[in-house]
Amino acid sequence: MASTSRSAPQTFDELLAELRRRGTSLTPSQRRLADRVMADPEGVAFMTVSELANAVGVNEATVVRFASGLGLDGYPGLTRLCQQQLREQAQLLHRYNNLEQLTAEGGDPLERAAALDQANIARTFARVPSAQWQETISALAKSPSVHVMGLRKCHAPAYLMGYLLGMLREEVHTVTAAAGSLTDELRRVRAGDCFVAVSIHRYSAETVKALQWARNRGARCVALTDNPASPLATAAHHPFYVDAAGPSVLRSMTAFTSLVQALAAGVAQERGLGARSMLLQEEELLEEFGIYVTPEG
Repeated sequence: MASTSRSAPQTFDELLAELRRRGTSLTPSQRRLADRVMADPEGVAFMTVSELANAVGVNEATVVRFASGLGLDGYPGLTRLCQQQLREQAQLLHRYNNLEQLTAEGGDPLERAAALDQANIARTFARVPSAQWQETISALAKSPSVHVMGLRKCHAPAYLMGYLLGMLREEVHTVTAAAGSLTDELRRVRAGDCFVAVSIHRYSAETVKALQWARNRGARCVALTDNPASPLATAAHHPFYVDAAGPSVLRSMTAFTSLVQALAAGVAQERGLGARSMLLQEEELLEEFGIYVTPEG
């Protein structure tokens, strides 16, 4: 990884941007290092050179060259940016420290699950840049069509997002890839549309390929994923990193659901009277077809 004339990253966000920019030019060893830094800056912040080298299976010299090749002041420059990120996150989340204490081993399972989900939501929303949020809301509200895709475990928040947006605007499509129909569904994606992909580790190959294809097609791409090392982050114009820690081996989708609901609320506000008109039409149809049971008495 040769050094370039670009100025060295001064913040962790600039470091992420530089690692994504270099992308496929990284060697396999550098790629493993980049993925570790993007996915676990908190851990890297206090690792020694040898600890990071052992963690990703490279030699210490590779770690030092990797950091220097980014224009940083060697390995200390890399850990400094990771520590800076850790301090910023701590400032945003200090009021949720009590939630962390509730997740200690041996606590009540119900209490631990609730505390983890609250912490997941808090971390997720604390990491959302306001400018990116507004740009995403505008894309979801104003694009000619919106396409939402999430498979397997991520189908639930993707379906919810498609359902809620479909109540607020026309031309919303949930991509299910059912019975081998993915390519048929992707043919509807046009330049200027908005494509939303939802996936967490292990990442669905079809979701990753679909998002990359949509971006090449000229769509505005949004990703709801778990960390900056996700392959969805590279293809997305607007990546959102959602915490999914759970009380057991199963990962939690609660923060994904909360983020989806917040995005839908933002679209409703952006569309104003247009969203209200759509909802009124929906209510009229529901009543005419007797969709819901009305309790007697």
